[in-house]
Amino acid sequence: MRNLGIIVALVLVYMLFGILLNSVGTVILQSIATMGQTKASASILEAFKDLPIAVMSFLLASLLPRFGYRRAMMTGAAMVGIACLIMPLVPTFAMAKLLFAVTGASFGLIKVSVYSSIGLVTEGPAQHASLTNVIEGLFMVGVLSGYWIFGAFIDPAAPASLAWLDVYWLLAALAFGVCALLFFSRLDERAARPAYRRPREDFAGMLKLAARPLVLVFVLSAFLYVLIEQAIGTWLPTFNNEVLHLPQAMSIQATSIFAASIAIGRLGAGAILTRIGWYPLVNICIVAMALLVLVSLPLTRGISPSADIGWLSAPLAAYILPLVGLFLAPIYPAINSAMLSSLPKPDHAAMTGLLVVFSALGGTTGSFITGQVFAAFDGQTAFYLSIAPMGLLLVSLGFFARMRA
Repeated sequence: MRNLGIIVALVLVYMLFGILLNSVGTVILQSIATMGQTKASASILEAFKDLPIAVMSFLLASLLPRFGYRRAMMTGAAMVGIACLIMPLVPTFAMAKLLFAVTGASFGLIKVSVYSSIGLVTEGPAQHASLTNVIEGLFMVGVLSGYWIFGAFIDPAAPASLAWLDVYWLLAALAFGVCALLFFSRLDERAARPAYRRPREDFAGMLKLAARPLVLVFVLSAFLYVLIEQAIGTWLPTFNNEVLHLPQAMSIQATSIFAASIAIGRLGAGAILTRIGWYPLVNICIVAMALLVLVSLPLTRGISPSADIGWLSAPLAAYILPLVGLFLAPIYPAINSAMLSSLPKPDHAAMTGLLVVFSALGGTTGSFITGQVFAAFDGQTAFYLSIAPMGLLLVSLGFFARMRA
């Protein structure tokens, strides 16, 4: 298969960052347990992850076609590899902040490069949509595996131990392995390079792109989607631990149901979208996940701690609530592909940069608000709050579909 080598490299580097980025919920839980942090102080980790993504994407997205997508991905993988090596050597919350800042900055390079590269290795909107769904689906497989990898390094007999930080030795090895794979892969980037323009003209072009009404509605939709996903995904380990009273390791591993649901939903979305348009599908998904939240959260009331709780005796809500991910899954790849496949290839990096900026801001906003409500009230109230952005997303996607048509 043509371009198979670089496609495998794109998938693996994206999966690596799935593990790292979505470990923030796990690290929040472990920071509270082993580093003396409160919920309010630990919630700042999401900002340390997301704001560098936004800044890096905004400043460099339009320049990456000149620098080279493959070179940018190698740089990002090497940066997180070095940060992962330092984390267990300097086991402090300040170092955790720095680790997520480096991870966020690196992902700003990675996501723009991966999304822009999809247009270079596919032909036509159908192939573009298919590969986008596969890559995003396997990203969630990385997220899923990350919960189990981190959970395996937590000692149930010593929940306050810092031994869980040894997971970063493994993650550093994976990062450098992916970097080597990218080095030996080949990607023809000539079609993405803008001709006869200066770098500042590329940046100005991105700002002009952002001023288009269709693009503004699109990035608002992306903002709301990521706000919902991160509000639930980041705080689900803490919700499992404090509301459902699951043990720490199990609280993290049970969150993998959420990631698995998104992975299954995205990998299956390609087949579904051959029979139904993307807009009817996302409407069905938004309504379904709102109903699932309303059905599952009442099941979390009145649960008492139990010393011998396990997978067979866990509350039903531990299995039902994460299934929200199944309906979240198709929305993000569908709207991204609809937007990108309608643009010339030299504009893909700039458009992806805008997407990443607003996605990062949405993630920070969702996690921060949920953390504050969780601390001030309770986990149920924090998760009920996710229904509000679901309603706003339904409205914004209605405008996006009409304007795109």
